[in-house]
Amino acid sequence: MSFTLCTLNVNGIRSAHKKGFGRWLKRTEPDLLCLQEMRAWPDQVPAELRSPAGYNTRWINAQKRGYAGVALYSREAADSYSAGSGLDWSDSEARFLRGDFADLSVISLYLPSGSSGPERQARKFEFMEHILGKTRQLLRSKRPIAICGDLNVAHTELDIHNPRGNAKNSGFLPEEREWFTRLLRQGWVDTFRSLHPDEPGLYSWWSNRGQARAKDRGWRLDYVLTSPALAERAEEAWIEPKAGLSDHAPVWIRFADAR
Repeated sequence: MSFTLCTLNVNGIRSAHKKGFGRWLKRTEPDLLCLQEMRAWPDQVPAELRSPAGYNTRWINAQKRGYAGVALYSREAADSYSAGSGLDWSDSEARFLRGDFADLSVISLYLPSGSSGPERQARKFEFMEHILGKTRQLLRSKRPIAICGDLNVAHTELDIHNPRGNAKNSGFLPEEREWFTRLLRQGWVDTFRSLHPDEPGLYSWWSNRGQARAKDRGWRLDYVLTSPALAERAEEAWIEPKAGLSDHAPVWIRFADAR
């Protein structure tokens, strides 16, 4: 069965709702939608946002209200959900949610940012090393799997407007970029880049400073990583820079029927 998958860091679901998230969802109709940085608990939002018509939803929420959190929206009901990657402090921040369907597993993942200072950068590195064990284990299952979300890393110079000027900034540090390379060496496919191998300027996040969005000075931080067999089914990939829901843009992949 063919399907569309979308990932989006909403930078607060309540904020995105005020900017037209509900209308966008009705217009675009993704089959699977992975959301990050919800920054709300379900009891803090209207019912039509918790469970939009035609969708099954699952949220996980950080212990700290108004912080982090991820969600999965799906047309088809999941057979099961599981939350957490096994690292206590990150699980308390609700950064990992898996949904298992009959012939597909989808993960909404939100990596920490290290931009607030050295302590948080150290936490980010800890999470990155931890998650490599999880991703290796996931590939061994041989299931079609998609890991979708804000990874807070721009992998190559194609993925950022000013690579030289950002070389010492969190999100484009050499150690972070090498981590991404190690992730791909496990066998994961950066599905968007596989369909746009040499195209620059494909950004999914823009700073709120210096008119970065208006000048299109962005970063590609939002990814759909797929297991090899699922990657072979990817036939189209695009970014919606004008969606206007967040400082991030929705990233889309269309998958063909399984052969």
